[in-house]
Amino acid sequence: MKFNLTQILFLSVLIITGISRINLSQENAPEGEGKRMSNIHGIEVKDMSGNKVKLSGYEGKTLLIVNVASKCGYTKQYSGLEAIYRKYKDQGFEILAFPCNDFGGQEPGTNEEIQEFCSSKFDVTFKLFDKIEVLKNKAPLYELLTDNPVTGTGDISWNFEKFLIDKKGNIVARFKSKVTPESEEMVRAIEAIL
Repeated sequence: MKFNLTQILFLSVLIITGISRINLSQENAPEGEGKRMSNIHGIEVKDMSGNKVKLSGYEGKTLLIVNVASKCGYTKQYSGLEAIYRKYKDQGFEILAFPCNDFGGQEPGTNEEIQEFCSSKFDVTFKLFDKIEVLKNKAPLYELLTDNPVTGTGDISWNFEKFLIDKKGNIVARFKSKVTPESEEMVRAIEAIL
């Protein structure tokens, strides 16, 4: 039986989703068994105003988590992120954007400056969070995103790396910076778990 590329990508997303569901049951295993988590719901982050936000509050939502920067060659991806957010938000899709200055000092601004830039240049309406570090002093969220049984281990390579999270908080997929938000690969993965 032959499959075309579209069918192969769709089957890959289904397999990854299935694996992440298996990993969820492993998270309930007794402590001390060396298990690694693949669920983000136990993590707390800060929004741009410094308020604590429990990621468990996003239960029932499909999430795309992305580290962003205002002075990067990939900054134009804000337009694509906003486009897919507007397209899918009524179906329970959210984008959580975390500004980061770890790569070439490409996000030097304050939270207020970042918010103003995103609003005025790209009409961003999805959620922006407090500026974080994803490398040396890695934020707990990014410790999990870059070291889990679903997407494996490996530091973030650059700005605009993306992680897809299912409605139960399980990590489903990881997309490198060059994968644009409106690409067929990304759209198919999102639609498969909405």
